[in-house]
Amino acid sequence: MRNRSPRRERGEAPAGRRGRRKIAVAAAAGTLAVGAAAIVVPNALAEEDPRGPGETIERIGETIDDALLGIVEIGDIVETAESLTYADETTVLEFSEPDAAYVKVHFERMLLAEDDYVTVSSPDGLESHRYDDSAGEQWATSIAGDTAIVELHRNGLGPVSDTLGAFIDKIAYGFSEDVVDDLIDTRQDRARPAESVCAADDKKPSVCYTDSYPEVVDRADPVARLLIDGTVLCTAFRVGEQNRLLTNHHCFSESWQAERTEVWFGYACTTCGGSERTNPIKVEGQRVLGTSSDLDYTLFSVDDFAAIERFGSLTLSTDDARRGEAIYIPQYPAGRPAEIALKSAVDGGNCVIAKTDYDGYVKGSDIAYYCDTEFGSSGSPVLSRDTHEVLALHHFGGCPNSGVKASLIEREIRHLI
Repeated sequence: MRNRSPRRERGEAPAGRRGRRKIAVAAAAGTLAVGAAAIVVPNALAEEDPRGPGETIERIGETIDDALLGIVEIGDIVETAESLTYADETTVLEFSEPDAAYVKVHFERMLLAEDDYVTVSSPDGLESHRYDDSAGEQWATSIAGDTAIVELHRNGLGPVSDTLGAFIDKIAYGFSEDVVDDLIDTRQDRARPAESVCAADDKKPSVCYTDSYPEVVDRADPVARLLIDGTVLCTAFRVGEQNRLLTNHHCFSESWQAERTEVWFGYACTTCGGSERTNPIKVEGQRVLGTSSDLDYTLFSVDDFAAIERFGSLTLSTDDARRGEAIYIPQYPAGRPAEIALKSAVDGGNCVIAKTDYDGYVKGSDIAYYCDTEFGSSGSPVLSRDTHEVLALHHFGGCPNSGVKASLIEREIRHLI
């Protein structure tokens, strides 16, 4: 087994086949060693982004920066040049970084003989993902924790060749929750004073409402955590009974981006106030079926719908929302296990709709509210406490926060769901 930790600082030449190397992602006393690593537009998606460095998006009546869009990187992508070929005696590689929240391997290519396969696993084998087919560049599913084991499994019949095997060109290492929190705090300090958490943070882990609001917790099941291109967070949810999920256009908008997206279902705390978490079901995005920059939505499918069908789905409302209507927002803020914004001190107790006509990318496209959200909450459903239908697709912070009216989105995608 070869150990590789080819971590490098941004701008440094790739580590290649050097020995083990470690560079800390967080320095002492809370100072971030990565500093500017909190880039808000993921590198792999930047070529599709019409904005230049530091450029902002114009919103009706004001300017929106990336802080309001809820995008922040939660890991560091490290270039490497490692392989497991049919000519190598070694069949196992270990990628490790102390304190990493997850490790996600990127294959430049994979060329396999018939019946051979590659696995990416945790050291204890409790999490393992298998890849049977030859393919071009692709992200493997992330492994929770600081170590991922990549193994080439051969049946012995393939030719001895250094052109066959698995070729790895980069690794994503997830930052710890403390580092992510620091990145978010730093980003919020640079943005307008009132961010997506309005006054006190009134969100709670979904499990905390199991006894008091079971019908609300049930509607959190179809809501999924997204990990995009290895380091970017958003939220999505199943809509309709088919293989259809909805998120924001600003999270991703092309099928090739969907293919680089992990979709996690069933990721929650096991007890209210506890740190233990459930093991999520992870599937990959498959294809974008519809998208709109004006209404900031993307409708997409996943590659293994059977694995997540049991989590149920939500329904988009075709009715207009009412001012003062009680609402709630299941979400994955900062990538943490599922939380629900149900209460709001700003609104005097419950989350309610503050404005029924609020300007998003299009005049009057949104509803506004003071329910708390954070980075990673983009793409969450805003649901009615009365009907449990989706009233809006959350996409902006700013206090009030806002979401695109579900009725507008439903008109455009009803033939697809």
